[in-house]
Amino acid sequence: MFKYPPEIRKLIYTTNAFENFDRQLRKVTKTKSTFVSDDALMKILYLTTMNIVDKWTMPIQNWGSILDNLMIFFGDRVKIAL
Repeated sequence: MFKYPPEIRKLIYTTNAFENFDRQLRKVTKTKSTFVSDDALMKILYLTTMNIVDKWTMPIQNWGSILDNLMIFFGDRVKIAL
């Protein structure tokens, strides 16, 4: 783990975004005791996910250097969308 630069270590250890996402999904499903079907549950989770993603506007600090480091260590696995 310590062979990676601090930027990559921060990405690996960052769980706040995942915990926040999980909390928001649980908040939506917790208010309903039952769902009519599995499809109804999937639809509400999908719509909630779309609302959450719309709010993700803050850019990642130092993304250029982080991407450079990711390419050095994981070049064959990193896909860059152009």
